[in-house]
Amino acid sequence: MNFLAWIIVGLIAGWLAGQVMKGGGYGVLVDIILGILGGFVGGWVFGLLGIWPGCGFIGSIIVAFLGAVILVWITRLVKKA
Repeated sequence: MNFLAWIIVGLIAGWLAGQVMKGGGYGVLVDIILGILGGFVGGWVFGLLGIWPGCGFIGSIIVAFLGAVILVWITRLVKKA
């Protein structure tokens, strides 16, 4: 996947994670970063479980979204502590 596609997937996944987790997002730049990092976290988690939601753009968004949700959850736990 090229760099522009990573940015687009990260933006979509980060924004979706911010919407699902309530409380708003962290801003466009942080949403993109969370989405991209979420792709790595999601890929790692899905790899551990031995599953992959599919190839292509939609599959990448799903994996990055789930990873971003995990990251938002962790950052909110750390922020409260």
